[in-house]
Amino acid sequence: MLDFMALKPEDKAKYDLYLQNCGERGCEYNFANLFLWGRQKATMHEGNLAFFCQYNRKSVYLFPLGKDLKPTLDAIIHDACKRGIPCRLTSLTAADCENLEQWYPGKFYFQPDRDSFDYIYAIEALAELKGKKLQRKRNHYNRFRLLHPHCTAQPITDENTAQVVEMLEQWYAHKKEQDPTASFYLERTAILKALKHRQDLGMEGLVLLDKGKVIAMTLGSPLSENTFDVQFEKAADGYDGAYAAINREFAQYLMKKYPRLLWLNREDDLGLEGLRKAKLSYCPDRLVEKYWACLKEEGYDC
Repeated sequence: MLDFMALKPEDKAKYDLYLQNCGERGCEYNFANLFLWGRQKATMHEGNLAFFCQYNRKSVYLFPLGKDLKPTLDAIIHDACKRGIPCRLTSLTAADCENLEQWYPGKFYFQPDRDSFDYIYAIEALAELKGKKLQRKRNHYNRFRLLHPHCTAQPITDENTAQVVEMLEQWYAHKKEQDPTASFYLERTAILKALKHRQDLGMEGLVLLDKGKVIAMTLGSPLSENTFDVQFEKAADGYDGAYAAINREFAQYLMKKYPRLLWLNREDDLGLEGLRKAKLSYCPDRLVEKYWACLKEEGYDC
């Protein structure tokens, strides 16, 4: 079997050589996401980077990164066989699907994974909210500023992290009261882990402070030289427009600090109707399409 190992923060520089130079791919190929969510593992195989992950309680392999991928894909198929699990590949691009079909004609099922498509926005559009399409967002932001004239945006630092955690714990407690059956364990674990390892993971974020109280936060990290991944965003209840405000303020902050940034990846919508509506309302420039592939094998339900 392949020798997959759990990711550690000190692996970032080595793996980023592949992750940040692999063209436009989804947020799954962000080192911070790989480290923060679930039991993601990786290994090097013949100069390529391979991954073994958990997705919706299923064992899957992210499509590997590198140049001559056929030997690594052969090894992944063999690894799945040895583990006694279906060989499921996820986060494929359309080009990946074409290559896989060419290398293994008729051997894989393919299907689009719409719930995992990432939303890509021009950073300038989110920072400035110009034009008729974003007029509602602009009005929402302006109303927030009118109601909270003394609210300030500040970077997340070691000094204010405790306040951020306090706001998050209140947010999760309130959501649990609203829906006792809801589970936020994985997300809560990931965001608290992100704050703890923020600097090691190259993450940075912003908070909104109103009268000394943190009322919103956001946190992310680079996907590539021109794309930044917005991985977390939360706002306290009772502050209408806080999400619109933290969204715009973060875009302005990043555009000023990193002039070469062109795009913000605001990740997927998980198939949640409300979240999809919210992401579409910001008029994305495009979606990062992703596909599943599953080896056709008897006895397995892909």
